[in-house]
Amino acid sequence: MSAILSLKNVSKTFGHGDQAVRAVRDVSFEVARGECLAVVGESGSGKTTLANMILGVFAQSAGEILFDGAPLPARRTLQQRRAIQLVQQNPLSSLNPKRSVGASVRLGLDVYGIGAKRDRWSLVEAALVEVGLDAHMRTRAPAALSGGQRQRIAIARALACQSQLVVLDEPTSALDVLVQARVLRLLNDLRRDKGLTYIFITHDLSVVRNVADRVAVFRAGQLVECAPTREIFEAPRQAYTRQLIGAIPVVSDDELKLRNALAAEGAK
Repeated sequence: MSAILSLKNVSKTFGHGDQAVRAVRDVSFEVARGECLAVVGESGSGKTTLANMILGVFAQSAGEILFDGAPLPARRTLQQRRAIQLVQQNPLSSLNPKRSVGASVRLGLDVYGIGAKRDRWSLVEAALVEVGLDAHMRTRAPAALSGGQRQRIAIARALACQSQLVVLDEPTSALDVLVQARVLRLLNDLRRDKGLTYIFITHDLSVVRNVADRVAVFRAGQLVECAPTREIFEAPRQAYTRQLIGAIPVVSDDELKLRNALAAEGAK
């Protein structure tokens, strides 16, 4: 399957001289069309910096980022911005409290000129239905919705823009376990039905098993391991990856044995 996104020797340095901080260091990987790549690592590992470069929030210091085979410039066109959308960790902070949720979803349609003006409310309602919400919810305020509903609104906003690649930055970390499971199921269904590609940024490896095809493990700005999800969990190559897996909460004896074994290996 062809790559929709390619990073070639990408680095990001903040500051200069003695104050310089190398947040991402010489990272290369590809994301196949229709794939979900999880990017994992502890706080400060470079995950969010990586996401911001892919989204065009700021430019890389070195290396190249390609989308559909073409280099992405530091200053993106409207079409390039539309193609790569973000679902943030806290949907309440990302939704304007003074706008109805429908108006927030419609904003992307207006900015990117999607559909005829007279049809855009219908497109908003269709996007809400796609994420399992009633169309009439478009008139509600963000504060009137539950955390799970707000996260569905955030997903609907990305879908309404007809994006190809969705960057999900800790999209379930603010949700309780049952709501988290429903949102993950929704994301899996949408990816299958709409042919979407995901980059799933998270520190929670227990979530990764349910959504990712491959896992990229980051530490101190470097990519230390990238492999299919099953291989990462059953036969990780790097000691740091084994330590991360060893810290996952478990609910079965088999998982407990695996966790303890990997933790012991990681400590060697």
